[in-house]
Amino acid sequence: MTAATQPSATSELQELLSSSSTRVEATIDAALSNSTANTLIAAMRYAALGPGKRLRPALVYAVASTFAGPEILDNCDSAAAALECIHAYSLIHDDLPAMDNDDLRRGRATCHIQFDEASAILAGDALQTQAFELLLNAPHSDQLKLQLLSELANASGVRGMVAGQAMDLAAVGKVLDLAQLQQMHQLKTGALISAAARMGALISDANSHQRMAINEYAKAIGLAFQVQDDILDVTTDTDTLGKAQGADAARKKPTYISLLGFDGAHSKAQKLHDGASAALSRLGGDTRLLQALADYIIRRNY
Repeated sequence: MTAATQPSATSELQELLSSSSTRVEATIDAALSNSTANTLIAAMRYAALGPGKRLRPALVYAVASTFAGPEILDNCDSAAAALECIHAYSLIHDDLPAMDNDDLRRGRATCHIQFDEASAILAGDALQTQAFELLLNAPHSDQLKLQLLSELANASGVRGMVAGQAMDLAAVGKVLDLAQLQQMHQLKTGALISAAARMGALISDANSHQRMAINEYAKAIGLAFQVQDDILDVTTDTDTLGKAQGADAARKKPTYISLLGFDGAHSKAQKLHDGASAALSRLGGDTRLLQALADYIIRRNY
């Protein structure tokens, strides 16, 4: 058993995931509390404050606290909440009839089913802009705000998540090679996860060596997260997943399972996990929490 899987690290990770959710939900709740747009706000709350792993916020807190200690956590709330707003918006739009046309997300009706399609579109739009408002109002220097805004914008748009979503839609019914599949998921899933780690490093004033190692770690776990998602889409039931099991195969989307097979996908996830561990080994200091997060990503069952 590695240090990362010792009970102390596991309990610290569970505490991190729980506290991250609490902090982020409080920050988003406060940001959405002063508005008279009742249906719009209700849809935004439904998407952003509902069940979820809050992995991206947790990564901000984990990276920042690794470099600067727990006293830095208050400075991470705005960035963590901004990332969750972007992620929630992306899920709303992913689920729309024009895209994946899903009616189940996180174990309950998708936003456009719970409300209506127009309200869901607007809720996604508003959550996207809310993310940048949160960062603009964050208690940081102007220089740090610009750095964080740049990270979020680059990871979210045409050079990041949205580009990956477009590639995902264009790939339906097609066969991609491994490099193409990896590029698509590095953008669609990995970009925002990498941004979360880099934002945590910026907030904690990590040095250039530390930022390089963290970026390599984050790229590995971001892709590992998607590989594990592909595995779970085949192996885990709908109730556990909180979304329709087998949806990717039903839509004829290329996945790591379809390209590499079950064993090959497992091997890919493990290699990415090993790469993340190698990046952490170059940091020195106490990286058990980050290692536990990498372990969790490839061992989770939903």
